Order: sequence, then structure tokens, then C-alpha cells
Amino acid sequence: MTESDLDAILAIESDSFPHPWSKVHFQDELKSSYSFPLVGLNQEGGVVGYICPTVLMDEGHILNVAVAKDCRGYRVGKLLVESAIRECRERGASFVSLEVRPTNVTAISLYRSLGFTETGRRKRYYENGEDALLMEFIYDNKEESGDAV
Repeated sequence: MTESDLDAILAIESDSFPHPWSKVHFQDELKSSYSFPLVGLNQEGGVVGYICPTVLMDEGHILNVAVAKDCRGYRVGKLLVESAIRECRERGASFVSLEVRPTNVTAISLYRSLGFTETGRRKRYYENGEDALLMEFIYDNKEESGDAV
């Protein structure tokens, strides 16, 4: 993700969430030494999705992810989450966590398919008072040692 991607990202963000992040919030992620925001591009080089992961010490966390409505169902979100998982591992994370609305069954299904498990809830996490479902992806130690198939 670069500063020049932000107009497209803000359009996706405002179309995806009832309380979207501001441009300043994304700019802060770009400046942070802990964050490494990524974008998904179409064949013409246009932004069709983004993800904002961060790693602090050994903890990876996905702060935000969205895909343009007309590009959903084409594995863009899956590829972004897989890239974030891989990059978090390379940066020393032992797990990756995230929060998701319990009503977002599409996202929950994607996260489960990638190996995330439910670990709890954050009460009244969202602006409207809705809880957040906590999910974690824990790296298999066999991957580290080269024993994984």
C-alpha cells in the first residue's frame, strides 16, 4: 500500500463499513514501523482490496481488511489474508489474531477455512454495541522445522 492507493482504498472502506477509517488512519498505518498494509490489484493495476496487518513482538494482528464489492467471491480476500499470515510469520509472529462481527458469516467462514479458530468475544466492541468475535491463527511448529508436508 502506498499513499497513491488511498483514494481507491477509502472508496472501498466507505462502501464496506458503517464507520469507515479516515485517510489519516491509513496514513498512520503507512508510517508505523509495526504495520505493513498490503493491497490486492486487478490486472490493470487498480486496487480491489487491502489488508492492514501489524506485528508487535511475537503477536500478529489484522486490523482491517476489505474487498471491493464487485470483486468479492474471486479469492481476493483469501489471498490478502494468506499474504498477511505469511508476512507476519516472516516478521516473527507466533500467531495472528483479529476481531470480526459475529454477523459477518462470510468473513468468519473464510477465516475458519484458513485455520483461524474462535478464542473469545470482546463485549460491545463495535460502535453500535455489537460484540466482536476473537479469532486466532496459530502457526504449526512443524512448519518452522521443515517437517510439514
